[in-house]
Amino acid sequence: MLSEPFLTSRPEDGSDIPLLVWRAEAPLLAVGSAPLGGGIGVRGWVVNATVPMSYDREDPAAHLAELADGLGLAGPGVGLLTGVDVTEVVPRTDGGVRVWATVGLGMPVWAAAPAPATPAQRVGTVNIVVYVPARLGDAALVNAVATATEAKAQAIWELGLPATGTPTDAVTVLCPADGDPAPYGGPRSAWGAPLARAVHAAVLTGGAGTVVPWSHRRTG
Repeated sequence: MLSEPFLTSRPEDGSDIPLLVWRAEAPLLAVGSAPLGGGIGVRGWVVNATVPMSYDREDPAAHLAELADGLGLAGPGVGLLTGVDVTEVVPRTDGGVRVWATVGLGMPVWAAAPAPATPAQRVGTVNIVVYVPARLGDAALVNAVATATEAKAQAIWELGLPATGTPTDAVTVLCPADGDPAPYGGPRSAWGAPLARAVHAAVLTGGAGTVVPWSHRRTG
């Protein structure tokens, strides 16, 4: 089981910057694209950390490991970064699947758009954390990431944006490490269908208003 996230903060450059932290009651199997703890493996915690829009560190995984150490989080975990104020996380539950999304759509892009003339801004980001209460097989885990991404893209389209996401989006799907593995995670599968609905609802809600980056709100 993955806990409800708790909100904390870290001091940095004279400010208290928010972080969301999830702890697993027992190690969970995870798959995802996070800077820290991405890929497939057993993970014990998740951190979603707000960063200022001026963030320019070249070692985000090392930075997240430092933040986790400062929070007393031991063992392998998942770390994500966003320019969004993570206090604005949107939770949704459907059919036992639980989803949390922080939604920043300030730089929407089509996935297959031509390369920009200048590098895209590195933070903004839609971060999605998913907990499925049943063991998924490895292929189903990969499929679940695709399903979450499709549902995110559907929500963005319904919000009226000509885009599939932002350049820095990340998704993490977690499930129990033990049990008979479910073979499928697609949008019409037993677990993929509620996952898709929950992600869609969270991103649709989170993107419906104007999201001001944390650092802009602080200085504005």
